[in-house]
Amino acid sequence: MGIVDFILNLAGLLLWLNWRSVRFDPLAKRTPATLMGTLRPADPKKIRRWHLLAIIAGLLVLRAMVYRWIGPLWVAKLDLVATTPQFRSNLFPDILFFSFLSFGLTLVVFYVGVLLLSILHGPEPIHRLVKIPMGRVDGWPVWLKVLLPLIIVSVFWWLLSWPLDGMQKLPVSMAQRCEQSLVIGLGSYVVWKFPTGALLGLYLLNSYIYFGKHPFWKYVSLAAQTLLRPLKPIPLRMGKVDFAPVVGIAIIFLAAEGMERGLVWLYAKLPL
Repeated sequence: MGIVDFILNLAGLLLWLNWRSVRFDPLAKRTPATLMGTLRPADPKKIRRWHLLAIIAGLLVLRAMVYRWIGPLWVAKLDLVATTPQFRSNLFPDILFFSFLSFGLTLVVFYVGVLLLSILHGPEPIHRLVKIPMGRVDGWPVWLKVLLPLIIVSVFWWLLSWPLDGMQKLPVSMAQRCEQSLVIGLGSYVVWKFPTGALLGLYLLNSYIYFGKHPFWKYVSLAAQTLLRPLKPIPLRMGKVDFAPVVGIAIIFLAAEGMERGLVWLYAKLPL
């Protein structure tokens, strides 16, 4: 069921991105008034933006009904790095809340990952694909974008912790709630290991296999070089072999693993 939940979250994410990108579609613009008298749309009426949101909501409600029908055969969990809250699938309000939270977590992971690409700010035209989901945030100062995951995830978790604690009937003080939210917010940075690992892996692959002059590979090269800049003073090249991408990937995933364990330990030490 975990795989099914993941696939449905990806389907919802694609619908969400479609909703975000509709306003950038030049074909979606209205026909000029001077041509209205001579041109008629031959295609069926196009789907509106709010229809996509309704489809996403319907998908989340429908899968909650399926999870409720499955009942005790599956335990719904959310992996938040520092903690893994569970939801009772035999209670529809709980599993409906999980369905929306699971999709929300997918959105957070996606946007935090794209935010790193926005911070790296690779060359056009590939960077335009980053601007579409990020919107105006792409033009914000780098220091503010670095702090965004901590701020937004902490605030959202602080708000969500109220109904979650109410479901579990746990008495939590305001100070404890703020401490837990801060730890959960710090855990959002672990997501950055995936885009950084992918960029460095593609950069390493492109170093030994020529894939042509496509703008994508130029984007990968410049973004990876930005990530590897702290390692530049260290001699990691032996002849024609550059070990910097391998060392970078190792450092990133070791640091992410250490951060995950540290946050799990810190969350467990918080007073209940």
